[in-house]
Amino acid sequence: MTHLKPSRRGRTRWFVAAAVLVVVLGTSSVVILTRVSSATPVQESAPPPVETAAVVKTDLSEEEEADGTLGYGDESAVAGRKPGTITSLPDAGATITRCKAVFGVDAKPVPLFYGTLPFYRDLATGADDGADVKQLEENLKACGFGGFGTPDKKFTSATAAALKKWQKSLGLEQTGTFGQGDVVLAAGELRVSALAAKLGSPAQGEVLKTTGTVRSVQVKLDAAKQSLAQQGAKASVTINGKTTPGTITDVGRTAVEGKDAAGQDDGKPKITVTVRLDDPAAAGTLDSAPATVRFTKDVHQGVLAVPVGALLALAEGGYAVEVDENGKRRYVAVQTGLFSGGKVEVSGTGLTEGMRVVTTS
Repeated sequence: MTHLKPSRRGRTRWFVAAAVLVVVLGTSSVVILTRVSSATPVQESAPPPVETAAVVKTDLSEEEEADGTLGYGDESAVAGRKPGTITSLPDAGATITRCKAVFGVDAKPVPLFYGTLPFYRDLATGADDGADVKQLEENLKACGFGGFGTPDKKFTSATAAALKKWQKSLGLEQTGTFGQGDVVLAAGELRVSALAAKLGSPAQGEVLKTTGTVRSVQVKLDAAKQSLAQQGAKASVTINGKTTPGTITDVGRTAVEGKDAAGQDDGKPKITVTVRLDDPAAAGTLDSAPATVRFTKDVHQGVLAVPVGALLALAEGGYAVEVDENGKRRYVAVQTGLFSGGKVEVSGTGLTEGMRVVTTS
């Protein structure tokens, strides 16, 4: 019969073989100890209390870590497109929403409109139909100036009338004509990250830099590991020692040269992966901070698992766990699977959910 011989420090038992053998040689005495195998019947007291943990059925996931940076994303430059002098600027860190002024030129506001099609021409009565007309009407209506019905591609007299009302509200000349440089265009609300111009600077040229308004974590991931990141999938993010869940919102499709600590090409092209925190408050008030992102590589569902500290290395190779059954203990050989989060997947004959195993952690 083969006996399991686990080798973990502190778990070997020694017993007095013949009580105390007293050899009367003057006043000397000798205590003889011998090691008892698990197969040798002995009369022993109950084993001392130990720490145990339940065998649980759970899902384990294999994860891979990558370094990232918490921030508001890449900066974009905002340039003035109308002649004049810069007369007002927002504060760095300010959030600007649609219809609100981004900066001022000649004491007149240049507001924010939402959209993705650059205004490439001036618009007035008689302009050819176009998607830019619809974009203008959508913004006028959002700012409270309608009267032209559902926004469409046609610039009508009703569009010109709405334009005049909007211009009046801003203190502008009421021409009913829309100029390319009359607004700043962005896909959504903006956060001012830095000022590039000063009061009194020419209005044509870079005025400020902006980012998105939602903090996220950007990871430079090895392009060879792109399959780890799937848009919409979950990832865990650790910032300042606190771990919080996040969602992958963007996976870059263009690889760029990777850099080592010295700024040299490391031979590993990188893609940018963006992870948005499910709870933005979890990052505190920091605008920027280093972060660690863990991507799920593999998932084993419904497996038995124990703490890693419950594993015993066998002298003959492999592993076992020590099952505790109301103070009575026995060893069960196990096969290991996935290691994750301090737990290890195990399977073995007779091992079932709910059993308790001796552990060091």
